[in-house]
Amino acid sequence: MTDVLLETRGLHVRFAARRGAVARAVDGVDLAIVRGEVLALVGESGCGKTTLARTILGLERPAAGEVRFEGEPIRYDASYLRRYRGRVQMVFQDPMGALNPRQTVYEAVAEGLRIQKRGDDEAERVAHALSRAGLRPPERFFELYPYELSGGQRQRVVIAGAMVLEPSLLVADEPVSSLDASVRGEILQLMLSLVREAGVTILVVTHDLGLAWNIADRIAVMYLGRIVEEGPAEELLSSPRHPYTRALLSVVPEVEEMEQVILRGEAPDPTRIPAGCRFHERCPLVDSGEAARLGIEERCRGEDLALAPVGGLDAHSVACHAVSR
Repeated sequence: MTDVLLETRGLHVRFAARRGAVARAVDGVDLAIVRGEVLALVGESGCGKTTLARTILGLERPAAGEVRFEGEPIRYDASYLRRYRGRVQMVFQDPMGALNPRQTVYEAVAEGLRIQKRGDDEAERVAHALSRAGLRPPERFFELYPYELSGGQRQRVVIAGAMVLEPSLLVADEPVSSLDASVRGEILQLMLSLVREAGVTILVVTHDLGLAWNIADRIAVMYLGRIVEEGPAEELLSSPRHPYTRALLSVVPEVEEMEQVILRGEAPDPTRIPAGCRFHERCPLVDSGEAARLGIEERCRGEDLALAPVGGLDAHSVACHAVSR
């Protein structure tokens, strides 16, 4: 893949859990983010996507594997991470929680400049970032506090605070989930404009394939610590190959022709990863007997598998015995 901005190689992140158990939150992830694209990382709560995003940001240190930025492994000393976080910025899910209620809008946006010691033309940079985020005229917002803003305006301030540093990559964790439906489209359009006009690359972390449909160039679907399907958004959404992807897509309101799939069992538990395909305990193909009819049920229950190209095309890959049989 050409012009890769950031990639993970064999990434593993583990946490101590109750009674000595180990949560394998990220369990061998290879993921590449191409410069200038919007990549959506999609999955249920507990699948590991937020942990993967935090590890990309350098907030979690992997147990194995590495994160590479512009071809070089990131390091974990304080001076490197400060510089790195000037290039890779986070947009948080809850704008009210991300903003200090005692800081004005100006102070909130200028904070990153001060941490990175980029003091030249501070007021001009803050005004430009607010204007780019759709808060115009920017000076009108300088002395306002978060409680004086609407939810959409607060999220625009958070985006301005990230963009004031002119980062190469934005990591947006559920960036519109706390907003009213009427505002979500505006924020998504703002993020797309940042790609076009500022040349920023965006990783969107979401549980919502519908959101990914509206914003992403590529989609990576994550389940229980691993990517189980990855490909161009249009192809993956029009022809999903993994049963988990189909289940997530079936509940998207825009997809009227698909029968809704209700997954049985509980949400993923990273302390209890089953043998074989990690999805088989909830898989509709196994549950319905289709896997047995195809002669793959034993493999589903006992044979692990990695991503493999669909139909020989490297752009779309899936980890499913029904596809690779």
